[in-house]
Amino acid sequence: MTTPNDASIDLARPSARPGRDSRVEAAQVATLYRTLPGATLTGTLLAVIVAGCYYVYLGSHAILLWLALHLAGKLRYPVIAAYFKDPRAAERSGHWARVATRELLLTSSIWGLAPWLLLPESNEPLAALLMLVLLSLASAGMLSVASVRSVIFAHAIPMIAGLAGALAWNGSGLEVVLAGCCVLYLGVTLYFALKQHDLITSALEERYAKEDLAGQLAEQVAIARRASEEKSRFFASASHDLRQPLHAIALFGAVLDKDLKGTSHHTNTGRLMRAVEALGMSLDTMLDVSRLDAGVIASEPQSFPVNSLFQSLYVVFSKRAEEKGLHLRLRASPLSIRSDPDLLQRLLGNIIENAIKYTNAGGIFVVARSRGPSVWIECYDSGIGIPSEHLPRIFDEFYQVGNPARDRTRGLGIGLAIVRRLADLLGHCIEVTTEPGRGTRFRVIVPESEPNVRPAPTRTVDERPTQLVDLPRRVIVLDDEAAVGDAVVALLQAHGVETQAVRTEHDANLALDLAHQSGRPYDALMCDFRLADGLDGLDAALRLRSRGPVPLPVLLVTGETSPERLQRVHESGMSVLFKPATGPALLQALAGLRA
Repeated sequence: MTTPNDASIDLARPSARPGRDSRVEAAQVATLYRTLPGATLTGTLLAVIVAGCYYVYLGSHAILLWLALHLAGKLRYPVIAAYFKDPRAAERSGHWARVATRELLLTSSIWGLAPWLLLPESNEPLAALLMLVLLSLASAGMLSVASVRSVIFAHAIPMIAGLAGALAWNGSGLEVVLAGCCVLYLGVTLYFALKQHDLITSALEERYAKEDLAGQLAEQVAIARRASEEKSRFFASASHDLRQPLHAIALFGAVLDKDLKGTSHHTNTGRLMRAVEALGMSLDTMLDVSRLDAGVIASEPQSFPVNSLFQSLYVVFSKRAEEKGLHLRLRASPLSIRSDPDLLQRLLGNIIENAIKYTNAGGIFVVARSRGPSVWIECYDSGIGIPSEHLPRIFDEFYQVGNPARDRTRGLGIGLAIVRRLADLLGHCIEVTTEPGRGTRFRVIVPESEPNVRPAPTRTVDERPTQLVDLPRRVIVLDDEAAVGDAVVALLQAHGVETQAVRTEHDANLALDLAHQSGRPYDALMCDFRLADGLDGLDAALRLRSRGPVPLPVLLVTGETSPERLQRVHESGMSVLFKPATGPALLQALAGLRA
């Protein structure tokens, strides 16, 4: 059972919209009135020609009387022309249909009077001319006014009935036969005119039914678009709100890790940080999707050997495969390829990570093969495989095969969505073949380049900066979240950096003014992208950094996932740190401001 609030469309039988019949009637009347000016002019010219011929040959004053009557009828044309000046003509289509019926009935009756006044008894050519004119007017006129049913009868019947009656009344046997033929002609012409009317009506009904359906579809598309936008806003807001406390937890954890190093509690601190990093990686995965959608990640293709790529991948994933009892093999290759080494490593890394998740026994084998101008990098696994009905959706966000319980140890289902976006960004083709229960093969097709190129500098995800260079001495932190500000202060002060946290731009202005007056200006500004009351942290940072004699270095910190906002951050050119950030990452980002 459906309710009035159900947003559904019956594509087989579009529902009638109130007022559809009135639209059809309005279109029929509009079509009729478009033909009337030309038909009126044509009829007047024919009347003048017929009257002239009859007057030349017969010299009858009755002809002039009929012509005067006909022209007097044309003086009523402004009654018809008023339709075109009526702003509510479409709403009053019934009224204007009746007006047209009345006026054409009058015109047709005047033509029907012509045989009674003009039909000569002994001049067959003139009689034939009159019959030809009347029959032509009837047939041509009925087709031109076929859009309105009542007008068809008003136009045809009086003139043909007048012709048939005059022939039968005044004529001999032959003329009676002609009168019968006129009646038969009238019937046939009416039949085809009514068929034409039905076709016009059906076409109009179908047109408006399609317009109704198109309107419903457009409305449903708009509803779906709004729902998608609402979903995106919800996830962006939820992601931001989750990143805020997680960011503070990560920073406080870094302080605890430093303070408790060498104590019995340091082991638990390490466990806490690993849990925080796992949650942070899940949020970062969603952020990567938004960054790719926003177009803020640029591809920098270069030539490099396959071996350097495989070595980096082996360093990252060999331990994970070993922990699960799997064999990970990446076959050495003399080939060189052209791509962005970091992005391609991330793409292949997601494929290998996905293979490890869904392989319970056996292993993963990665190989590069030369095929013409391209190199096929293929990843084989002996995992569970992918049923054919799931293949079209494996690159969709949050879609996982064989994980109905949403086991968090198997990720969020975004890894292959990132693979697809990275492949589109790099311009690489991806092919997938699979056999359920036996495994899957992913193939990435990459352009081949000249051999013997120098290895591209790649950095694995397990690497950390070995030392921090020249941290700023004094830092001001603008963040409306008190917990985040306190965490940043605790971390930086633990590393000897004098730090002050403020929650509003006004407080930041006061702190900067006081620092300049005391001769101890700040060396850097950390600013959150989203401040309280909907204020824009990027605009605030741009205003604050220009207050001193020397532009203040700014580190913009954000947990945004909205593609539009990420694009703004990218276009600002400022250094950016994405929440949640680990302590070392924050310190390294600050050190980079002075590098």
